[in-house]
Amino acid sequence: MKLKNNSQPYLAAIAVIIIGLTASCKHQPAKEAAAEYTLKGDVITLPEHSVLKGKLKYITVDTEPYQMQMLTAGTVRAIPTQYAEIAPPFQGRVTKSFIKLGMKTTAETPLFEISSPDFIAAQKVFFQEKSQMQQAERTLKRQKDLMANGVGTQKDLEEAQTAYDVEKKEFENAVIGIKIFKANPEKLSLGQALVVHAPITGEVIENKVVLGQFIKDDAASVATVANLNKVWVSGQVKEKDIRYIHEKDECEIEVAALPGKTIRGKVYHVNEVVDEDTRSVQVLIECDNNDHMLKPGMYVSVNFIDAPASAIIVPLKAILQMNDANFVFIVTPDGKYIKRKVETGGTEKDRVVIKSGLAKGEKIVSEGGFYLLEAK
Repeated sequence: MKLKNNSQPYLAAIAVIIIGLTASCKHQPAKEAAAEYTLKGDVITLPEHSVLKGKLKYITVDTEPYQMQMLTAGTVRAIPTQYAEIAPPFQGRVTKSFIKLGMKTTAETPLFEISSPDFIAAQKVFFQEKSQMQQAERTLKRQKDLMANGVGTQKDLEEAQTAYDVEKKEFENAVIGIKIFKANPEKLSLGQALVVHAPITGEVIENKVVLGQFIKDDAASVATVANLNKVWVSGQVKEKDIRYIHEKDECEIEVAALPGKTIRGKVYHVNEVVDEDTRSVQVLIECDNNDHMLKPGMYVSVNFIDAPASAIIVPLKAILQMNDANFVFIVTPDGKYIKRKVETGGTEKDRVVIKSGLAKGEKIVSEGGFYLLEAK
């Protein structure tokens, strides 16, 4: 029992020594790590013997040809000037139909005939005015003959001339009334049906004409003619990216229904108004569509391709992030590492385009920069 009591001071002393040694060992790596670098603001200095240098990789920044690409969704649309919905100008009953789906048309192709009371009324006015003008013309000619033979009066001649001018004008108005129906006044006969013609060159893509149906003057279209050899693709580009889109820029169109097929197009128009709901701008792309593979209403993917330009492109691993900002470490010849903010653009596989913040010829940390980030 005495031996045990006498050993307690010795055991306490040994414990103190062990704790002191343990604490010393714990603080030693921290001191060594602190000696690995010096930090001043955004500048880190690594000594020659620093083990961190072996964990870093470097590249020298250079420029190379680059075409920026931007992907967005789009919808195929018919070009408005190459698309026409057909509706009779006046009410009437369909008496004959020539129209068929897929039928090719010109601007003079007859589509259907309609018996229109308004057209018949216009015909009556036309033939009445034509007869009155011819009568006034004969009267004027007779008065001219009388004056030439010395038996007429100047007053009668002037009255005949005035009457003819009035009737001629009335007849011209009647001719316009007939042409509104796209009828030929020279081939017109009283009581003939109104022939509705295609207004454009194209193809019938919709037909609702029913023989014998009565069409009101406020009825919706009964047929649609379109020329789809060229179409528009309407794409939506976010307002922050619209500065990269220009008229005549090339685009690649991909359609889910046509796997593996890429259709080329060019930017036709960039809208001047931003959609307040989507914060995007409508961009119209014109595409050749001779094979009619693109159909109005289709959803497509649009890849905008910017004109080739020189750009700085660095590995993605070189870009570090902090507080929603991107930055890299610039390497100076005297062993300093400077944190610098950069603005990034599009990505290309495992590389990223630098819009601003770097210059050609500068040396940066391309991999392992997070070690320096931990030092900070």
